[in-house]
Amino acid sequence: MAGERVNLLGLPRAELEAFVATRLGAKPFRARQLMKWIYRRGAADFAAMTDLAQDFRSQLSEVARIAVPEIVAEQVSNDGTRKWMLRMDEVQGIETVYIPEPDRGTLCISSQVGCAMDCSFCSTAQQGFNRNLSVAEIVGQVWLAHRELGEARITNIVFMGMGEPLANYRNVVPAMRTFLDDLGYDLSRRRVTLSTSGLVPQIYKLAEECNVALAVSLHAPNDELRNELVPINRKHPIAELLTACWHYIDMQNGRSVTFEYVMLDGVNDKPEHARQLAKLLKGRPAKLNLIPFNMFPGTRYRRSPAAAILKFRDILNDNGVIATIRRTRGDDIDAACGQLAGRVTDRTLVRLGTKLTPVARAPAEVR
Repeated sequence: MAGERVNLLGLPRAELEAFVATRLGAKPFRARQLMKWIYRRGAADFAAMTDLAQDFRSQLSEVARIAVPEIVAEQVSNDGTRKWMLRMDEVQGIETVYIPEPDRGTLCISSQVGCAMDCSFCSTAQQGFNRNLSVAEIVGQVWLAHRELGEARITNIVFMGMGEPLANYRNVVPAMRTFLDDLGYDLSRRRVTLSTSGLVPQIYKLAEECNVALAVSLHAPNDELRNELVPINRKHPIAELLTACWHYIDMQNGRSVTFEYVMLDGVNDKPEHARQLAKLLKGRPAKLNLIPFNMFPGTRYRRSPAAAILKFRDILNDNGVIATIRRTRGDDIDAACGQLAGRVTDRTLVRLGTKLTPVARAPAEVR
């Protein structure tokens, strides 16, 4: 739309430099100054950017903005995990989760409103797919978390929230470049993780364009079972998926692929499943992350008993495959793996029938 102000949040450095040059007639160093203000100092008001010339700030305010999603509600778990529910538009919202640990702070962000992958054990999938998030909406989750957390550090960003990141490739990759840029959030490539259910063509494309840690939602050791749990497997079966994963590691000189495996009682947690997995992954650059299933309303699945999970891990380890068990975090506020689902209506976020009081926030310009 003519005259609409451009949201600068998440613009890659080259695009921001082009914007200030073509729209404002400014030199590239102005873009670098802007990036430092936006990402290092968390500024959303051009008037606060005091080392920029006043006339340049006035020009910026006429043609640009720094707009972030609105926080509608937040919850804090007994274990310190924090979840924010964010308004994306008048009727839809997403959820973002921060997981504090002694040696790191991990932010789990969303890439879509809902998800079209239809994995049978995931709460987000039951909501269906609504739309992709823009680059600004993806980066805005990190910007807001930095503001809300204050002194707490975000050391890792993982695309493990709502949505399939590779199904929103054109917006996720520019966002990741901002996370990696030394004028953005300056994170190591090993501290930005993209988790996918297995969109094989996009894995090959990602191998050519962006170097981050790769995690793959495997959840089954054979095609028959994975077809049931992760329907995208019918299009890209396990052998094809694994070939793409090894190619990604070769191209990006990576250490390993992390394979996520949710433990479902009586479904995929038997000793023979562990032995099948070992045959698939032994001798490969792979780590397996066993995830105790997290319940949500209406699910037909149950969490595997602790003893079954331990036995499963031990079989893998004894067969030369590195396997660890993920500690469940934030399940008391529905912030654990597979539990995220949100919808916003009339400025109150409704989550599975539960209304939560909106949270007032002032400093940033919101959508």
